Amino acid sequence: MTAILPTHTPELFQAAVQRAAERLRAGEVVALPTETVYGLAANALDEIAVARIFQIKGRPAHNPVIVHIASKAMARDCVKSFPDLADKFAKAFWPGPLTLVLPRGKRMPDVVTAGGETVGIRWPGHPFMQAVIRECGFPLAAPSANLSNQISPTNVNHVRAQLGGKISLIVDGGPSQVGIESTVLDLTVSPPTILRPGMIHAESLAAVGGQVQSPESKAQSSKPVLRSPGLLLKHYSPKAKLLVLDWQDEADLKFQISNRKFQVADCHFIAHTHIPAGLGAANVSVIPHDAEAFARALYAELHRCDAAGANLIVVEAPPDLPEWSGIADRLRRAAA
Repeated sequence: MTAILPTHTPELFQAAVQRAAERLRAGEVVALPTETVYGLAANALDEIAVARIFQIKGRPAHNPVIVHIASKAMARDCVKSFPDLADKFAKAFWPGPLTLVLPRGKRMPDVVTAGGETVGIRWPGHPFMQAVIRECGFPLAAPSANLSNQISPTNVNHVRAQLGGKISLIVDGGPSQVGIESTVLDLTVSPPTILRPGMIHAESLAAVGGQVQSPESKAQSSKPVLRSPGLLLKHYSPKAKLLVLDWQDEADLKFQISNRKFQVADCHFIAHTHIPAGLGAANVSVIPHDAEAFARALYAELHRCDAAGANLIVVEAPPDLPEWSGIADRLRRAAA
């Protein structure tokens, strides 16, 4: 049985912190809320516990996991060096949805880094995740709390649907406020390179640390060792086929759908600007034309479409603007 703990009063919050910390100290794996998506957490220094994350998710061993910390002192304990540039980014964006890739420290197990010489570390902004890490006194490895390659969870029901019965504890910290995974910035290369876009985009990073290279401008590495999660071609995917399309009006949209041999009645649509109002309210979701609002709602809408039995999910293409780069990345991998 999987217990689900609420946190909506101070007393329930503290009780959930204590119980989660007890399980983590015992080497168990639990699902916890973060501001990006829900994470499947274990003691990052416990090789057996982290291996259990991979087993539960069905995650390939070559895909590293991010280590979550709750102080810069804890971050320094996880890495070989914490340069001035890392300190600049930490001061600007931590706690928050930014992961920094740095040379791994001696304490980091191979399973965390997929055998590589670097580790991604992040100070999450969610108060519950912070409280648990402080209570434990050790960092937490915490990839998204879902089965490998499927849609990341942004509320407790998403976690329960995929992992209920596989883990002993899920903590309900409310809906995730960012909604997609963190930006990952590699500081072991010059200039620093974004490995995975997120809601902290290249222009914001460059304003703090100078030149930053985006993933589009850097050739794919031939190295077999991944430095970051989120680099697999197909990832964050719904069960239904997903298409990202531009359309001018409903006639244009219907033409594009029929051209791909799908029936409009079997499709679900997620739009932000050109709303296909005549295709049936039940099959059309509208997310505001705002990158932060869109990211916050996207995964929940994809989960909803899958639950409704969609054969095809059509998402209106995001604008080609820096603040939408993380959303475009997730949609591209989901549609692969």
